[in-house]
Amino acid sequence: MKNSTKSVQKTKSSKTEIQKRNEGALLRGRVHRLLAQMGLNAGTRELAVAMAGPEGMKPRFFVGMDLGDKKSRVCFLDGAGSIVAEAEVATTQAEMKEHFAVIPYSRISLEVGTHSGWLSGLLKELGHEVIVANPRKMESIHKNRRKNDRVDARTLGRLARADVALLYPIVHRNAEARQDLVLLRARDALVSVRTNLINSMRGLVKSVGGRLPQCSTEAFPKRVADSIPAEVRDALKPMLEQIQSLTEKIGGYDKRVSEMAQKKYPETALLSQPNGVGDLTALAFRLTLENPERFGKSRDVGPYLGLVPRQYDSGESSPQLRITKTGDMMLRRLLVGSAHYMLGPFGKDSDLRRYGLKMASRGGKNAKKRAVVAVARKLGVLMHRLWRNGEVYEPLYNAQFAQESVEAVVNA
Repeated sequence: MKNSTKSVQKTKSSKTEIQKRNEGALLRGRVHRLLAQMGLNAGTRELAVAMAGPEGMKPRFFVGMDLGDKKSRVCFLDGAGSIVAEAEVATTQAEMKEHFAVIPYSRISLEVGTHSGWLSGLLKELGHEVIVANPRKMESIHKNRRKNDRVDARTLGRLARADVALLYPIVHRNAEARQDLVLLRARDALVSVRTNLINSMRGLVKSVGGRLPQCSTEAFPKRVADSIPAEVRDALKPMLEQIQSLTEKIGGYDKRVSEMAQKKYPETALLSQPNGVGDLTALAFRLTLENPERFGKSRDVGPYLGLVPRQYDSGESSPQLRITKTGDMMLRRLLVGSAHYMLGPFGKDSDLRRYGLKMASRGGKNAKKRAVVAVARKLGVLMHRLWRNGEVYEPLYNAQFAQESVEAVVNA
């Protein structure tokens, strides 16, 4: 039996090795055919790093890449704007490296997405110029009535050749920041699942004529256990256990977040000075913005996070629209949560709180919501200023300044 088991294992391993060799041969064949279309010699295997040449050297090719989850469409243009080759490449590190390691120095444009972070870093390591485009600002792509992968790749290549500014390029965070953000996004995913489970439980209990008591999320499993109607208790018990398990896991994430903020990113102590901003929000702000110098003015943080109203002014028409909601959704949600706390019953007196309460007191439709968003925007601006200048936060700085101005006028 032992000999037969070993023979089976050897057979499986040999089949795996043969399959890998066949896949490698097929990949090399695809690369050689692509190079032949481009008029390059596949035997020389000219590395892109060696072809980068001196500064100011013009790219040999202009490449548009429409990223897909499994396969990406690639279009190669020469200096004259003619299409010299098109290909479909698997969106994996091995296949991308095999293709672009043998292509001379080129300018490559690709849309921002799930794979654009690691892929742009890989292509830059191979010596290429990489531009990550913002498709939301490119009408030639997102408003095209004949939109497909091939057309998008060609459009990206032509725009890269014509003018880089037309791509509205963005800059990805470094690999370390992206890895650390995974911890925060994993926690955010668990919080979302727990919220959905709690809402589902409340709805299911209402459907049989019951009602669960109001309580905090952390206390939910213990507080509502005795309030579940007997006829549905067995059906909802697994959900309650799952909520308890998620709460414990989220608590573990919170400890790791606090530890990371204090040990790895001590500058978050500056960001968490305002009341209502904890380690989670401060760390998310630090990792999302990454560098305070990327913004010329602190006021630019509001539009970057999508906390400013959209505009569609025309002539004398200036309608009041919703916020743009661009930028990082998780950080925007955390800032809004901090703003809710500041304006709530436990918020401490500060310029931000006074500003928000004054706006909310004006009344009108959605006055409280507008006040919360406005405070969240101002909070983002304040946190950036504290981070960049290293200042000590004074909650009532504006109020004290106004009081001193009044006293100076009176005593004059």
